[in-house]
Amino acid sequence: MASIDGKTIWVTGASSGIGKSLALALSAYDCNLILSSRREEELLKVKDLCDTSSNISVLPLDLKDHKGMHGVADKAIRMFGRVDILVNNAGISQRSLIKETTLEVYQQLMDVNYLGTVALTKVILPHFIANQSGHFVTVTSLMGKFGSPYRSGYCGAKHALHGFFDVKRMEHEKDGIHVTMVCPGFVQTNVAKNALTADGSPQKEDDVATQNGITPELAAQKIINAIKREKFEIYIGGKEVKGIYLKRFFPKLLHKVVLKSQVR
Repeated sequence: MASIDGKTIWVTGASSGIGKSLALALSAYDCNLILSSRREEELLKVKDLCDTSSNISVLPLDLKDHKGMHGVADKAIRMFGRVDILVNNAGISQRSLIKETTLEVYQQLMDVNYLGTVALTKVILPHFIANQSGHFVTVTSLMGKFGSPYRSGYCGAKHALHGFFDVKRMEHEKDGIHVTMVCPGFVQTNVAKNALTADGSPQKEDDVATQNGITPELAAQKIINAIKREKFEIYIGGKEVKGIYLKRFFPKLLHKVVLKSQVR
């Protein structure tokens, strides 16, 4: 089992939800933390809540700014001299029907969830190769393994991440680089409230499934355990996790189950 102590861990989307809980949990370890999101003031609040602030740095990041990734990565590396683990957690969800959703909404979902994550991953990759070690931990979703109505663009972007990072694992295993794909189901965060609707505006409403999901604290602990064990892929959630196995062995049954549930 790999140790987290002494490592420098960079967490994106750290201002709220799973990222915030992960930052708080990791602060109990003897490691360096770099916390990123668009909202610097919220990151500073998270830093103040952590067990210690002496080894925690804040680094604003906008995943839509693909061209600015080199500069952000250079700053991250200079903060503690190296980055050992990159947790690609930042992203945005969607709640709208395909027939009503504008192409601009799909573009935004891909720019943030897929291309933004890929851009950040690519600029930190040479650093990992030079060190002959590194760990990409990418938080996708169960929706990256099977689909659900109202989430077409979100599912598409998350599916794309699995394809990209599965290949990255294969190509760079020889460089001592690990890849862990984290697939949460329903977690009690603001993901539904912030989800894009058909015209790109936020939904602003929670949903019952999210409210009844697991806590972000539990999700964070499961992610940390997966990092330590250098797992290829983990599934986090309640009964919705069964969808992974239905998709694999009984895809038509999964189709019926998802349509019956009609979770928005």
